Amino acid sequence: MREEMERREAAELRRSHQKPRSPEGWGLLMVLWYLAFYKPIITERHLRRKNIKFIFIRFSAWQYAGCDKLWAGLVTTLCDSVRHHFGALPLSVYHVMGTRPRFASGFSQKEWLLKRGTCLKLWGLLFVLGVGLSILLVALLVPGIKDHHALKVVGSAVTSLSGSSLVLGAFSILKNLLISEKQKIERLTNSEKFTSQLGFMSKVRREVEVLVDFLTFMEIFERRRLRVVLEITSLDICFPEKVAGVLNAMNTLLSDTNAPFIFILAVDPSVIVPCLEQTGCMKGLADNGYLYLNRTVTLPFSIPEMGARSRLRCLEAAIQTREDLMYRIITGNVERRRAKCQGIPAVPSLEEADAEAVRCIHEAFHCLHDGTDPLARYLPTNGAHLRRIVNTIPITLRLLLHRAGTSSPRAAAAWVVLADQWPCRLSWALQCLEDAGQNHLAPDFGGQSLWSIFQENLRELSALRQSLHNVLSLDGDPELFQTFLAHDFPFSAHDAHAFLAVTVNLDHSIRHKMGLLRGLDRLQKAAAAPVSRGVQCPH
Repeated sequence: MREEMERREAAELRRSHQKPRSPEGWGLLMVLWYLAFYKPIITERHLRRKNIKFIFIRFSAWQYAGCDKLWAGLVTTLCDSVRHHFGALPLSVYHVMGTRPRFASGFSQKEWLLKRGTCLKLWGLLFVLGVGLSILLVALLVPGIKDHHALKVVGSAVTSLSGSSLVLGAFSILKNLLISEKQKIERLTNSEKFTSQLGFMSKVRREVEVLVDFLTFMEIFERRRLRVVLEITSLDICFPEKVAGVLNAMNTLLSDTNAPFIFILAVDPSVIVPCLEQTGCMKGLADNGYLYLNRTVTLPFSIPEMGARSRLRCLEAAIQTREDLMYRIITGNVERRRAKCQGIPAVPSLEEADAEAVRCIHEAFHCLHDGTDPLARYLPTNGAHLRRIVNTIPITLRLLLHRAGTSSPRAAAAWVVLADQWPCRLSWALQCLEDAGQNHLAPDFGGQSLWSIFQENLRELSALRQSLHNVLSLDGDPELFQTFLAHDFPFSAHDAHAFLAVTVNLDHSIRHKMGLLRGLDRLQKAAAAPVSRGVQCPH
C-alpha cells in the first residue's frame, strides 16, 4: 500500500504539477487560517485526484478485551490516532470554527470560499472592542472627564461584552484541546447511566461524523485523498459478544458510502463464525455466521496453505534472534534508499509484468461484461457478491502471473465466480481430490474432471449435510453448479491444483472442517464394521 501511495503521488505530480501540502511548520499556520476563515468545497478536480495517503492504525482487540464495550475501544482508537496524526490544535479549531465540506455547484473549480459571516462578526467584535477600550481610556485618562462615571460604565460594559465573545471562542478551543474525543467517549462509557442512555450512540456517531468531515477538509487542504486503514487483530481470542460488537462498530462506521475507512480484518473464520452464532446478532440470518461475514467483508482474502519455501522462510525467521531480524530490516531499508538515491532504474521485466497483468484483468472483465459469454449468466444478483468478485479477480490474476501460470483470464475469472457462488460444493470436491492424492487411490486423477470427482463423492456429502448445514446454505443453485462444471467450464483436477494455490476468495477453514468430518465418519464406519476373527498364532 505504501508503494502504491508513492506511485500515485508521483503520477499525480506529473499530471497536475501541484505538490501536496502538509500541516507542519508554515503549513500548520495555513491550516488554521483556512479553518477560521474559509469553507472547503469538494470540486470535480478534487474528485479526479488519484494520489492517496494511507493513515495506518493498528487495533489489537485483546488490549481492550476487559472493557464492557469493545467497539467503544475501536472508536476511541480511531479518534485518538487521527488526532495524533494531524495534531490536536487543527482538530480542536475545527470543532469550534470548522465548516462542513459541501459539493461545488456546477463545474466550479474553486476549492475555498470566504466565510463572510465569520469575517463580519470578527471585524464587528474587534471594532466594538476598540470603541469600548477607547471610551474607557478617555474616561480614565482625559482630564475633566475622569469624574464622569457614566462613560466608565459604558466603556467597561462594551469592552466586557465584546471581549467575552472572543474569550468564549478561545475557551472552547482550549477545552477541545485539553479534552480529546477519546476522553469524551470514555467519559460516556464510564457513566452510571450508560446502559440507559438512549442518545449514547448518536453522540458517538456525532463525534465520528465530525472526524469524517475533518478528514475531508484535510483532503482538500493537502490536495490528495485520505484513507484511514484500521488493522484489526486478535479478535478471535475475545469473548463472542465482544466479537459481534466490533463487527457492528465496523458496519456502523462503513454505513456512510463516502466514509474514508478501510478495515483489514485479520481473523480465523473457523473461530469467528461460532462466536457470532452464539450471540444474538444472527437473528434474521438463520443463525449462520458465514452469511454475516459474507455481508460484512467486501474483499475476502483467505491465505492458502504454505508451500515448502514459505515454511522454510518462516522457520528461518523464527530461529533468528530479534536483534538479527531488526538488523536485516534496517540493512534492507538502507540498501533500498541507496538504490533510490543513485537513480537505479526499475527493472523492465517488472513493468512488462505489470502491463501483462493489466491486459489480463481487462480481458477477464470483458468476459464478465459480454452477454454472449456463458460466464455472464452465473454472476450473482447480490451487489455485495459482485463487488467481492470484481475485487478478487485482479488479485487472482496477478498471483497467477507471479507463479508463471498459463491459465487464461477467462478461466481465472470463472474459477473466482465458482468459489464465490458455490464455496461448499467446491470445497468438498477439492477435499476429495486432496484425499485421493494423499491415499494414492487415483494415480492418474490429473485429467479427471472436477465434476466427476464431485459426483463420485456426492453420497458421502449427503450423509454429512446435517453437520454442514450452515456451509451448504452459502451455495447457489445446485443445477447451475452442475451446468457450470459439467458443460460450460469443465475444470480438471490439474486445473484445480493450479488454481488452488492462488484462490483467495475461498474460506479454507470450510475444507478443513470437511476433512475432519470425513475422517470421523470413516472412523465410525470402520468401528461399526464386523471384525473377522483369524486363527490365533500359538506363539
